[in-house]
Amino acid sequence: MDICYYGVAIAFFQIILLHTPNLGGWGEPQMMVFVSAYCMVDAINMTLFSNNMWNFPLLVNRGDLDYYLVRPVSSLFFISLRDFAANSFVNLLITFGLFAWALHRYPAPISPAKIMLFLALLLNGTLIFYCLNALANMAVFFTHSSEGFGHMIWTMMKFGERPDRIYTGLLRRFVTFVMPFALVASFPTRLLIETFDWRILAHTIVVAWCLFGFTIWIWGRALRSYSSASS
Repeated sequence: MDICYYGVAIAFFQIILLHTPNLGGWGEPQMMVFVSAYCMVDAINMTLFSNNMWNFPLLVNRGDLDYYLVRPVSSLFFISLRDFAANSFVNLLITFGLFAWALHRYPAPISPAKIMLFLALLLNGTLIFYCLNALANMAVFFTHSSEGFGHMIWTMMKFGERPDRIYTGLLRRFVTFVMPFALVASFPTRLLIETFDWRILAHTIVVAWCLFGFTIWIWGRALRSYSSASS
């Protein structure tokens, strides 16, 4: 995303809310907080991880991954954070401004403790999105495709750009457990602007760290399948 997309996202929900009093139980002030939340998660990912994940399949297919495996640090950590996107960092600063704007016009006071928890949970949401993106790209170890399945994750991220309450039945289970995009921004926003619920907090943290553990495990399995350039 970039600043133009952020403007489109704001306009999109404002137009929808001209025709309905709420969306997933949220009115316009709540939706603006939510929009700022997923824009911040996106900007963090674009700044830290996205370029690295985008180039990851190329490292595997060319055998260039060898260079990172011999380093005395976690190879997954090194690959995920080797490049910093300074241009996206500007977008990140803009999203913090968007969040400040959404809070300023919010009709009810929000405690500093809730804001701090919200920001911490956005980092938790960033971890979820990173893990899903990394897992999709790790498929290249087994399929030897040119791009892995990274495009699929970016397409499915659309699930995270809507309030979680609009999903019901099996689809809701899918976006809260299997591919937990609803936990990226929607759950943190609920904890910020609604009555605090320990179940939502526990669900968000447990799913994120279970997913992270699964990502580390898959990485180890994937490296066993890797045919280096020297082999």
